[in-house]
Amino acid sequence: MNQDNLSNSENNLINESEVKPITLVGVVNFFWRWRKVFLISAICAIVFSVVLTHPAITKPKYSARHIFYPTKNNSISNALLTELNQRQSDPLEFGEEIEAEKALQVLQSGTLLGRLVRNFQLFKHYGIDPKTEQFPKYALDNKIKENFSFNRTRYLSIEILVLDEDPKMAADLANGIAILYDSITTEIQNQVATPALQIVERALKDKQGKIQNIKDELRKLGQQGVTNYEEQSRALAEEIYKAQSSGKVSEMKKLLEEQKTLVASGGDYIALNELIKLEEVKESDLITQFEKRKVDVGETMSHKFTVESATVPEIKAWPKRTFIIIISLIGTFIATAIFLACFELFRRK
Repeated sequence: MNQDNLSNSENNLINESEVKPITLVGVVNFFWRWRKVFLISAICAIVFSVVLTHPAITKPKYSARHIFYPTKNNSISNALLTELNQRQSDPLEFGEEIEAEKALQVLQSGTLLGRLVRNFQLFKHYGIDPKTEQFPKYALDNKIKENFSFNRTRYLSIEILVLDEDPKMAADLANGIAILYDSITTEIQNQVATPALQIVERALKDKQGKIQNIKDELRKLGQQGVTNYEEQSRALAEEIYKAQSSGKVSEMKKLLEEQKTLVASGGDYIALNELIKLEEVKESDLITQFEKRKVDVGETMSHKFTVESATVPEIKAWPKRTFIIIISLIGTFIATAIFLACFELFRRK
């Protein structure tokens, strides 16, 4: 009998503990029973969100945006001082995907960010004291990651976004970054353009020295009487023929000696004359290259087409009170529902 009673009581406990299926009516009844709790939770969430987003607690941040297209031009001389049919790219053409990737690399470089920190005194602006802060650079890097972003748009332009508590500072930083991008890109190109100018200049000086040596050799031949081998050979041949025809033996011997001297130096004259022509053509090419390299080093041209400069924003970008209230309400509603459901299950057990 005792065993039967124990088995019956266990069955009753199992039946009582069986979970009933969830129905729409049960869900509605659940929320209706706890409507006051949900209402109080919602009011608390709204009040908390409003207080949290108040400027006295959470300082608002303003967003400034600068948009530009990088150029495809890497050499001013090739873009402007080359014939149209020989140009590799149009200096007024917008950059494509590869130029946008290069621009992002420059914008994210330590060189640009370092100059930005110095120019705008960002340590002081963000309230980071290098003397008292244990890791001042790490703290500044976090601030920069939090407030700066560089993105490539779907139109292959570059977007610079800056968040700051000071709206004017946000605009100045965005435009300042674009200016630094331009100057640093020019410096990167000059790292190649300056040595290239020096190489061409040395080659041009060597070529001019070689040409001067050839001219000195020709001058020596001129002092020996060889000034124009072809014309002189023709004239001597005519004079020898005339002397031979008129029977002037002594004059003919003199002319023959002159012809021997001319023939002895004629080969050198012809070789030097042809060589100087070739060297002058090469010198002309080097002069053209030198002029282009001088332009690349001495002149500057913008590496961006500005689409939209940053202006001082009038409306805060963060925190967005409406968004935070909605997120807070959704989170509070879900958390309250889970808590009350667990509470009811615990109470039934």
